[in-house]
Amino acid sequence: MLAQLDTFVGPEVGWFALSPMLTLLAGSLGIMLLGALTPKWPNGWYATFSAITAGLAGAFAMVQWDDITDNGPSTLVGGTIAFDTLAMFLTITICIAVVLVSLLTNDSLRGTPNEGPEIYALYLVAAIGGVVMASANDFIVLFLGLETLSLALYVLAASNRRSSQSAEAGIKYFVLGGFSSAFFLYGIALVYGSVGTTNISEMVLAMQTTVDVSGPNPLALAGIAMMLVGLGFKVAAAPFHVWVPDVYQGSPSPVTALMASAGKAAAFAAMLRVLVIALPFYRNDWRPVIWVLALLSLLVGSFLAVVQTNVKRMLAYSSISHAGFILVGVEAAAHQAGEADAGPGMPAVVLYLMLYGILVVGSFGVVSIVGRQTGGDTSLDAFKGLLARRPLLAVTFTVFLLAQAGVPFTTGFIAKFGVIQAAVEEHSYAIAVIAMVAAVVAAFLYLRIMVSMWLSPADDDAGALAVPFSAGLAITAAAVFTIAVGIFPGWLIDAADTVTQYAH
Repeated sequence: MLAQLDTFVGPEVGWFALSPMLTLLAGSLGIMLLGALTPKWPNGWYATFSAITAGLAGAFAMVQWDDITDNGPSTLVGGTIAFDTLAMFLTITICIAVVLVSLLTNDSLRGTPNEGPEIYALYLVAAIGGVVMASANDFIVLFLGLETLSLALYVLAASNRRSSQSAEAGIKYFVLGGFSSAFFLYGIALVYGSVGTTNISEMVLAMQTTVDVSGPNPLALAGIAMMLVGLGFKVAAAPFHVWVPDVYQGSPSPVTALMASAGKAAAFAAMLRVLVIALPFYRNDWRPVIWVLALLSLLVGSFLAVVQTNVKRMLAYSSISHAGFILVGVEAAAHQAGEADAGPGMPAVVLYLMLYGILVVGSFGVVSIVGRQTGGDTSLDAFKGLLARRPLLAVTFTVFLLAQAGVPFTTGFIAKFGVIQAAVEEHSYAIAVIAMVAAVVAAFLYLRIMVSMWLSPADDDAGALAVPFSAGLAITAAAVFTIAVGIFPGWLIDAADTVTQYAH
């Protein structure tokens, strides 16, 4: 044993290449340590620290992007971490979401038992988990990232100790999330038994050389089915969506924003790594499942959202519908998975994740402000007469709702057009048509909220609505991005097109 230890050589670690992860890790540990050893910080400093940390991690990811475009993709830490533009694009998406959510959270925690560094530390821990999922080149590493993200979100969902709904959301998310993680881990074990490795690069090589993929492989197919159950839960796809309405409604609104943006981006990153990159040789087996999940998510999310009377539940079902749209892009990516020309599916998916992530944070930011004034009430009645009480807030929320509906000159139109165009290019006409019909149905949902804001009179006891500076800054930034990129999307579309050059 001692002789073996003497000859052990650890993997080479590219420390600077890992700088986005290390920055988030240092920030999460630093804010907890400094928060414990120093007196209570002045108002806004915890949120500023979290936002700066996430922003710095995103800036490092942009620097790494330049290095990857110059030198090509590679792997790190013994081939367990992918160093490619797909990882960097999703890292930037997650970091932007954490910056905006941190600003939203600042004023909502003021004067509450949660005012302190813990919530922001959990935001950064969740971001680490998401970045690891986006960068994983090994199923075990991916599972570690998944659990890091999930555990942070379980605690955040139940973080409002004054609300029984928050406690209920946390326990529901924890129990159902535990089941989904078990399915995912069991799937990894079965695929490992079939292929003999959990490393994605080695897995692809084994399937090209030693593993017979021409005939049925029950062990591998069972593993893929198990992982699809776990991934379906994490991306909030029907029929694995049952946790979404209650958890989204019961969680604090900024936490819900993080789940719908960074959480969804990380989950779909894992789906791309597992299905499109690691298991392209079984695409004819898993692609029909993705097609069905997309169909169910579009129908369930769009039609059930229309009958809701609570805005947070409306946006929760809307999130399921958006998961269906993203799955349309995943289905399109499946057609050419593993081939030299990867097709338009994967770029459409990652572009959708960034555009939707930013506008959904803005949406829940408005809901958070309204809910704080009404004592947590986020029903449609709470939004009556919002135009008269706070015109700019009503206008920005209208921008977000129009974007989610896919109205032209907003990022929502660019996102939906991208995945539908990708489906059409791969001749998946049926799911493309269904997606367009679902978009029309879902538009009625957003119209209901806009009618309540613009045409319904405000209640007599509804006073003026205060918009905190940091929350207003986050919402304004999200609204400006939603319109500006909706009008000039070319540069971001070009960036998304590079994600098909991923590490092998």
